[in-house]
Amino acid sequence: MTQNSNYTPPAVWTWDKDSGGRFSNINRPVAGSTHDKELPVGKHPLQLYSLATPNGVKVTVMLEELLELGHAGAEYDAYLINIGQGEQFGSDFVAINPNSKIPALLDRGTPVPTWVFESGAILVYLAEKFNALFPIDASQRAECLS
Repeated sequence: MTQNSNYTPPAVWTWDKDSGGRFSNINRPVAGSTHDKELPVGKHPLQLYSLATPNGVKVTVMLEELLELGHAGAEYDAYLINIGQGEQFGSDFVAINPNSKIPALLDRGTPVPTWVFESGAILVYLAEKFNALFPIDASQRAECLS
């Protein structure tokens, strides 16, 4: 890799809202919440905060598969996080997912509530929690993860 010693990163990044088109408000080179917003909490141990994007749907599909397999503990409450309106930058959501990306899951069925974010991490967490849909054999597990 060639290093360019002439480049110095800025001390403060400036976000140009007008660049990037329709989805420029979804990814920003800054961190933190932009507004106060409390997340809703339902009656089930699992609380899913997501949207029907490809990554958001993965978790919903897995939860439905777990329920179909008879895992009653996989019952969940789902809440919309509208990334087009910047809801992923609300204070409570950023507190549980500093990446400000959907999906995020809260498991209140553990002694200390467990937050999990990033779709792959959530899928592995659920598979291990319910001992389902995740092979034990190393070769099969590698194929599943791929």
